[in-house]
Amino acid sequence: MPRSLPVVGSRLPVLFAVVKFATGFLSINPAYELHRDEYLYLNYGRHLAWGYLEVPPLLAAQSWVTLALGGGYFWVKFWPLLWGSLTVYVVVRLAQRLGGNTWAQLLAGCCFLFSAFSRLHLLYQPNAFEVFGFTLTTYLLVRLVQPDARPRHLYALGITLGLAVLNKYTTFFFVAALLPALFLTPLRRLLTTRSFWLAAGLGLLVCGPNLWWQVSHGLPFRHHMALLRESQLVHVSLADFWKDQLLMCFPALIVWVPGLWAALRGRPAPEARCVGILYVAGLLILSVLHGKSYYALGYYPALFSVGAVWWQATLARRPRLEWMLRPVLLAIPFLLLLPGFPYFLPAFSPSEMERLGHVPFYQKSGATRWEDGQLHPLPQDYADMLGWQELADKAWLAYQALPDSTRAATLIKCDNYGQAGAINYYNRHRAMPAATSFNGSYATWFPDPPARPYRHLLLVGEGYPHDLIPYFQSFRKVGEITNPYAREKGTTIYLGTSPSAALLDRVQRERQQALAAWQGGFGK
Repeated sequence: MPRSLPVVGSRLPVLFAVVKFATGFLSINPAYELHRDEYLYLNYGRHLAWGYLEVPPLLAAQSWVTLALGGGYFWVKFWPLLWGSLTVYVVVRLAQRLGGNTWAQLLAGCCFLFSAFSRLHLLYQPNAFEVFGFTLTTYLLVRLVQPDARPRHLYALGITLGLAVLNKYTTFFFVAALLPALFLTPLRRLLTTRSFWLAAGLGLLVCGPNLWWQVSHGLPFRHHMALLRESQLVHVSLADFWKDQLLMCFPALIVWVPGLWAALRGRPAPEARCVGILYVAGLLILSVLHGKSYYALGYYPALFSVGAVWWQATLARRPRLEWMLRPVLLAIPFLLLLPGFPYFLPAFSPSEMERLGHVPFYQKSGATRWEDGQLHPLPQDYADMLGWQELADKAWLAYQALPDSTRAATLIKCDNYGQAGAINYYNRHRAMPAATSFNGSYATWFPDPPARPYRHLLLVGEGYPHDLIPYFQSFRKVGEITNPYAREKGTTIYLGTSPSAALLDRVQRERQQALAAWQGGFGK
């Protein structure tokens, strides 16, 4: 297999990485704020631990660095765009390793830029590193089959998988899919080598503290998955799962589908076969377990590389068509993404999105249908990026209006993690108690009863709790989200003064009930 690369081609991976990083910041309209999930993940940085109820701790380390650097918008988005940039770098490098010329590398990189990954890397979530980890692992598998493989590639693979476990537990499904890729390809020879078991040990060493945290806390991951199955995964149908597989990377369909077929046959190079087997095994596992559609995203980038090199070899056998089809194939991913661009990337303001929603083409797409089954002016994810700073500022004003002598004795309790996270994020440089909740990991961060009873309660998102009025000396509404496009529009802030001891005891009991839901002694 030839390994000499053109001078221009050797620079393409870096060029694509730079383009991916730079365009990410240009793709978000400044009218949008952070997404509700991002506020939760940022709060991990204030509560460093080896595990959390929702995800492993790698994201918390990134959050700690982000907050240490001031927590600004750039640093929040830096991480997903960094992992996205590194992923497209690996995609183009993989095309090179498979013998792809400059055109094939361009095609592989364009498939990545103009598919579902254009949206994925705009949000500060564990999915960004997940895709990078899976793609890098696949690249290293290919390298291990090639003649110039070295033990360091195996050690890098072990460390990558260890970090992937620290990022998201879907890595276990990926590892299960790795087994047939190992046994059904020449990679099986590695199983008898000392380097393989050293690499496995490195992976366990990296993720071991989190695995121990899981065991010592009663395996909260198991309970989190049970809740997901009851509330979300139970609604994932097999037909919808496979339909989404075609739609998520639809702009690159003409590349990854033949890439899959070619990989399973050991084309364009024998080492590509592990890529095809890994995809088939991974998708079958997710199908059986009713995994969400986007759990499979990490299996696609390597197929872009294989498919691009397959097209290169196919067109080389048809020189009369080659000159015409090469630019067409490069343009197809962009042209297919273009109609759905407003719903892939939040580049248009909320008012512009509302006007687009009246266009028949977008009305029929169902892109603005929320979980409630109703059509709204914006997609649900976009609406989840609005109204948060308004909420945080109004909570701050309500807190500042309290008497100086009793202001510090205030409990801020929110209905969900988005509200609590947003209040904490936007008030991070202000002298104000941290907002709390019983939702998710916030239940584990809820403060113990203070030495002196609370004098004020700020209740966020509780509606108008009539049953609480008798427990306060006074109870009144002090704020509300008014942004018409926000999913949290109408979320209220109520202030209760001089809460009774009975109410404070009730709050602590509710906290214990929230923790008890995670069984196995977690939180005790």
